[in-house]
Amino acid sequence: MRDIGHWIDGKLVAGTSGRSADVFNPATGEVQARVALASKAELDAAIASAARAQVAWGATNPQKRARVMMALVGLLNRDMDKLAEMLSSEHGKTFPDAKGDIQRGLEVIEFCIGAPQMLKGEFTDSAGPGIDMYSMRQPLGVVAGITPFNFPAMIPLWKMGPALASGNAMILKPSERDPSVPMMIAELCKEAGLPDGILQVVNGDKEAVDGILDSEIVQAVGFVGSTPIAQYIYERAAQTGKRAQCFGGAKNHMIIMPDADMDQAADALVGAGYGAAGERCMAISVAVPVGEGTAEALRERLVPKIEALKVGPWTAGNDVDFGPVVTAAAKANILRLVETGVAQGADLVVDGRDFKLQGYEDGFFVGAHLFDHVTTDMDIYKTEIFGPVLSMVRAKTYDEALQMAIDHEYGNGTAIFTRDGDTARDFANRINIGMVGVNVPIPVPLAYHTFGGWKKSGFGDLNQHGPDGFRFYTRTKTVTARWPSGIRTGGEFNFKAMD
Repeated sequence: MRDIGHWIDGKLVAGTSGRSADVFNPATGEVQARVALASKAELDAAIASAARAQVAWGATNPQKRARVMMALVGLLNRDMDKLAEMLSSEHGKTFPDAKGDIQRGLEVIEFCIGAPQMLKGEFTDSAGPGIDMYSMRQPLGVVAGITPFNFPAMIPLWKMGPALASGNAMILKPSERDPSVPMMIAELCKEAGLPDGILQVVNGDKEAVDGILDSEIVQAVGFVGSTPIAQYIYERAAQTGKRAQCFGGAKNHMIIMPDADMDQAADALVGAGYGAAGERCMAISVAVPVGEGTAEALRERLVPKIEALKVGPWTAGNDVDFGPVVTAAAKANILRLVETGVAQGADLVVDGRDFKLQGYEDGFFVGAHLFDHVTTDMDIYKTEIFGPVLSMVRAKTYDEALQMAIDHEYGNGTAIFTRDGDTARDFANRINIGMVGVNVPIPVPLAYHTFGGWKKSGFGDLNQHGPDGFRFYTRTKTVTARWPSGIRTGGEFNFKAMD
């Protein structure tokens, strides 16, 4: 049995708390490792060490810090397959999807190579008589990232890239369900030249989370996970004077207009709804066709595509469409919500409840499901299912479809499929959701833009990565300087009259 400890001061260390959690192989249901769960004392020691190391790192010029980011990009590319294999084995996602997970994180590290440009201040010459004024962006000190199971490479890289490039030290608390990839990335950071103590990976559970929130040394915390935990962390962080960017759940709607390319829309829905077994905060889980004709045409195309999806372990080849969900508890919750949809009157068009994969009967596989005639009062509409379940909610008009997305409590991402530019522009302007796709089903911004949801999908003023990432992990200091005149000509010995 493999034991996973922590990464502290540039080396792997065993846990000393006596507590641990099982790490499963989701394809087989077997325990493949045990991860140590840190005590408060272990966490506090890691934070204190990070604070000592940060002083020199914060004083290192931005160009040298950027060179570490540049080296890390090369190492991530070098070890891409090895990282993806470990990621797939602990999370369950397919091998191509695992490589995509790493790639989207790597792209943020590429953006962070430009840290010197992002950290430049402002200067005003002669703001007053003999007065210059300038501002500088300085690191916060020690910051923390609390990251989810569904993107064990991407989200840690999104957090650590701008934090480290800005001169901070980071305490990373990854998900205890799939902790190995963040540990491997920490080793690569050391190889890239990151000084010891600047990145501490502390595995743990709620005890570690609360320890981070209670620490007087930690200045900021970034979180991605469920909305109740996001709100909890945001509120606790505010009470202790920390900056917080906390991203929660989602219920992403895709509106299909009558003029849309139905084949394109159906393909987009299948990929966005069922990829990664639906365990994405940007997954499309609600399809809103406008008009009965649109709904029937869409359903006709969706059903055979969904029924043809190949479900299997990542080892079965690159043609597998999606793998298992992460735990038995996740599987049970998905199937429970499917049952509520049936009980509340939705039409279960594609029924994956009895799905079994020969040879992997104990794995956490869930078959694909498609509901039609879902209404906005049903639990499957209101709740984030986080599984391979797509709901069709029929709308009579564009305005009715738009209002559904506006009224939902979540506001992470949304999309509209149409050939009409005026409709697309109206949708993009009126929708109260943070990330919008026009004929793009999963509108995840590239690294040089920022990622973030609205409403109960995001808590905090600044988003992840892009310019906001550097703003979040730095604070602005403004200096007003005035130098006495006359020194260059020597002293004056006569009494100077008042001007």
